[in-house]
This record gives sequence, structure tokens and C-alpha cells, in this order.
Amino acid sequence: MSIERVKAYFKECGMEERILEFDVSSATVELAAAALHCEPERIAKSLSFMLDGHGILVVAAGDARIDNHKYKEQFHTKAKMLSWEEAETLIGHAVGGVCPFAVNEGVDVYLDVSLKRFETVFPACGSSNSAIELSIPELEKYSGYVSWVDVCK
Repeated sequence: MSIERVKAYFKECGMEERILEFDVSSATVELAAAALHCEPERIAKSLSFMLDGHGILVVAAGDARIDNHKYKEQFHTKAKMLSWEEAETLIGHAVGGVCPFAVNEGVDVYLDVSLKRFETVFPACGSSNSAIELSIPELEKYSGYVSWVDVCK
């Protein structure tokens, strides 16, 4: 199970106890914001795309949307989101729990600048009812991100 991989990852970092699990779904930005009692924009959603034959993640603020022109300028190809099946196979987490932690080997993580306006954000932790509150420097550290990008509107 995906959340178990994330728990094991954060246990190695001494942070497993910071993972929040809910009795309700947090599979969408709106549901996660309701479960966490926070603004939807503070949800750090992980969007999965196909790039050069492998999966990548773009982590963005909950109110941000991919800007196709910016995406193409950044990655030199059209944005092609992964299907539900592809996300779980290529990224290692099922849709609703996709997160930038404990992903499959070869998955590159990019952080969108839409996140920089917050002190802390809430990414999922591998299941449709989990999250963790991280500062932006912590998100950088634990996501193993490649770079900051500006691909949202």
C-alpha cells in the first residue's frame, strides 16, 4: 500500500508521527481542505504527467491550474496528464493519494512557484485520506525536487 511506503520514508526521516490520517476522504483539493480545516489553495496537489516516456510530478497550490503554454515552454512538449492506471504504475501512488514522497525510481518532481506564497502546505501521503503539513523548505527537502518551475496560472 502506498501510504505504507510514505510512512516508511518519513520514519527514516524521524517524521512519521507528522502524517495525518482522516476518517473522511482527502482525495480532492476540496475534500482535503475540508478535512484539514484550511484554505483549498494550501493543499499541495501533485499532478502527474508523461514526459519523454516517463512519469513526472508537478506539485502546485490547490487553486493553481496548469497553463499549457507555460508547460510547453518549460518542458518542450504538450502537457499530457497520466491516466488513473498510468499514475499508479508509473508514479507509485494511486490518484487521490499521489504525492512527491516515496515515488518510483526515475520520477522527477518539480515544484510550481504557486506554492511559494505560503509558509506551510499540505501534500498527500500516498492515500486518499492522508496529508502532512510541511514548510516550503521541508517540501523541497523531502520531495527531492529537481527544480522550481512556473507552469501554472
